[in-house]
Amino acid sequence: MNETRSRNPDASSSIFKPGENCWRVTRADKLALIVDAANYFRMLRCIFLAAKRELLLVGWDFDFEIDMLPGESDADGLAPDGYPNALGPFLEAVVARTPELNVYMLKWNGAVLVAPGRFLPTVALDVFGDDRIHFALDGHHPFGACHHQKIIVADNGFAFCGGIDATEGRWDTSEHLPKDPRRARKNGSLSEPWHDATSALTGPVAQALGDLSRGRWLRATGEELTPPDDVQQIDWPDDLEVAAENVDVAIARTSPPFDGEELTNEIERLILDSIAAAEHVIYIESQYFSAETVCDALEARLREETGPEIVIINPEAALEWLEDRAMHVLRARMIERLRAADHGNRFRIYHPVASDGEPIYVHAKIFIVDDQILRIGSSNLDDRSMGFDTECDIAFEGPQDSVRAFRTRLLAEHLAVSVEKMEERLREKGRLIDAIESLNATEGRALQAIEPPPEEDMFGEFLADTRLLDPRYMPGEMTVAGHGLRPRHFVMIAGAVGAGLLAWLAWRRRTAQR
Repeated sequence: MNETRSRNPDASSSIFKPGENCWRVTRADKLALIVDAANYFRMLRCIFLAAKRELLLVGWDFDFEIDMLPGESDADGLAPDGYPNALGPFLEAVVARTPELNVYMLKWNGAVLVAPGRFLPTVALDVFGDDRIHFALDGHHPFGACHHQKIIVADNGFAFCGGIDATEGRWDTSEHLPKDPRRARKNGSLSEPWHDATSALTGPVAQALGDLSRGRWLRATGEELTPPDDVQQIDWPDDLEVAAENVDVAIARTSPPFDGEELTNEIERLILDSIAAAEHVIYIESQYFSAETVCDALEARLREETGPEIVIINPEAALEWLEDRAMHVLRARMIERLRAADHGNRFRIYHPVASDGEPIYVHAKIFIVDDQILRIGSSNLDDRSMGFDTECDIAFEGPQDSVRAFRTRLLAEHLAVSVEKMEERLREKGRLIDAIESLNATEGRALQAIEPPPEEDMFGEFLADTRLLDPRYMPGEMTVAGHGLRPRHFVMIAGAVGAGLLAWLAWRRRTAQR
């Protein structure tokens, strides 16, 4: 492909502007890009066992009953490394073997309502486990918002930042095998194939992510944690491929206005600046596609005579019916707008399917511009991630080979071809869309076009028009009570109504018996 543009390495030419479209720009000694949770969970075990003083776990949810390496337990529930396979017992064993290690786990308080069954093992671990395992719920956000960052930091020097939650339903391999028994849930059902991604980083950037995580802990609990010092650097795992070394990394955040604090929308600004900088290709993987400002920016680029190609990978449908009605009506409107603006055959939106045709759920949050800019993190392309939930992404500019190789690796996975075959076809065709469509199979593992429904139903139209499930704050706005409803709120309301009805019926029965 004709992507030869290179950036001047001096800071003045960088797209990253601390205080505007990112929080900090700092150095990564090493950086890796990890695709799918089977690889991630294996790396987590390696780093947890190597940690000596501090583990910071900041996440949307943690499920301490999941096996980190499904299908690899012995009769005693131990993984091949000799430690318990389940996440909670594994953490207890790690702390027991490491006398100075403290573990701090910060979880979104709303996850208790989304999956209350996962909360009991968490409470048990906190109450009955080692007193060096500390647990807190993060409710420091407006009503309806959620803590969505996914960060893990070990000894202030090795960090993970991305989109993968250590919870049920996330584990899968990059093969996304049909009906893989290792994707079994605790109730015996099988999770759908699941595509996800995160990053691993060492050096000053890991320290910065440690600062961010300790800041979150302080805000949620009022307890200030002191960073560990004089800790030997954790060795880089032998089987974790390095994507870049000695590279400047930007950390960008979203944080809603709360308790007098103003909106932080660095991620949105970084995305818009990246779209404006694109010359050839914008490649996106996201769980949603409904962010109004992002659609406006992409539409403007498609109207240009020689603007970039835009390829978006989304899931076919949302996991919940209500969410699907709201989010994908919005997505359909975005697709129609972009197709109307596309006069150069430069826009595609696909969803991946497994070899048996089952849709693969896309949970990855990736944004790649040309061979230059790569952003990966927790934020989706929806309004919530732009200005309502708490998010954290990392991004870097080049090396060009690393950025191009990661995009090629992702497409090779989706199209079930070798990386070499994908690279060869990109060279032959010159355009990303042409290369994808020349390799795309008509059946089996493939990328299928997402087609909006022919018309909107009234309920979906109402949810989309009101953005009840996809709200946001704009710069200058402050917290509004009740702003933003989620499916769990409807469940809570329905539960309250049901409880009220039962109480009324009981009262009527007692009254009738008098």
